[in-house]
Amino acid sequence: MKVLGIESSCDETAAAVVEDGRRILSNEIASQIEIHARYGGVVPEVASRQHLLAVIPTIRQALDKASTDWTELTAVAVTHGPGLAGSLLVGVSAAKSLAFAWKKPLAGINHLEAHIYANWLAGVEPEFPLLCLIVSGGHTDLILMGGHGQYSQLGRTRDDAAGEAFDKAARILNLGYPGGPAIDRAAKDGKPTLELPHSWLPGTFDFSFSGLKTALYRLSEEGRTGTAGDAAASFQEAVVEVLVGKTIAAARVCGVKQILLSGGVAANRRLREKLKQASPFPVLIPPPVLCTDNAAMVAACGYFRLCQGHIDSLDMDVIPDLQLISKAIAR
Repeated sequence: MKVLGIESSCDETAAAVVEDGRRILSNEIASQIEIHARYGGVVPEVASRQHLLAVIPTIRQALDKASTDWTELTAVAVTHGPGLAGSLLVGVSAAKSLAFAWKKPLAGINHLEAHIYANWLAGVEPEFPLLCLIVSGGHTDLILMGGHGQYSQLGRTRDDAAGEAFDKAARILNLGYPGGPAIDRAAKDGKPTLELPHSWLPGTFDFSFSGLKTALYRLSEEGRTGTAGDAAASFQEAVVEVLVGKTIAAARVCGVKQILLSGGVAANRRLREKLKQASPFPVLIPPPVLCTDNAAMVAACGYFRLCQGHIDSLDMDVIPDLQLISKAIAR
């Protein structure tokens, strides 16, 4: 089964062809980073206009790179939420048009679920039950996954997501955009010398990073952050320690077989390193290119949803605040 995946939930226009949910034949990404860097963050209207310009050329590139004709495709999978409404509409409209013209099944994919399925593209087959830590610019979630389509949310951020916190910290420290990679780079030359708060929220698996961000801002206003490298390393360590600590605690309580790390922040060098070092459970992490937004993860997720009998109609709409919930599995 060859599935065409389309991703346009934020500021990356992506298309990919994946075979049997595990083998990447192509994975093309048209990035908008340079455009949005001028504004210090994603401008929704600009993002949607850029998607309009890039979506068809990117799909063509994906099919060409995969040496695949549309007649060889089994289905079309597309992210329909969560994300920016205008951006989602571009990808969903393109996918629906192609599915109609090609007479192919259509699968609407939850962006968070797609991030989880990036792990099926990394060469090692995950084993259930799994604990999934999804960390990105808009989400920080701990998900217990009992099987394909079976999810239980254990914890989530109560305010800023980890990626959002990194973006704001980078802005405070004048490190540039996007903040996550900027913090990661700066931290390599620094040491975690600052005393910053860790919000553990006892008795829950929830996260909170707004207090940490505020503490860094106050130190910056007082001129007490030291070097940018030390400040970045300190902030990064405070975020990573809570992410790793909560994840391992939840894994122990749930008795999982493996931990999956996914989402844009999963590309962070220190998070990958510390989770693997501290975890008594096997940890699976996709390569960095599959952590950030891409369409291969959408196509992979689409394959498994289709195997479960999940097909959407052409009146499927975008859902900007789509939640990750369990779906009945067809037998």
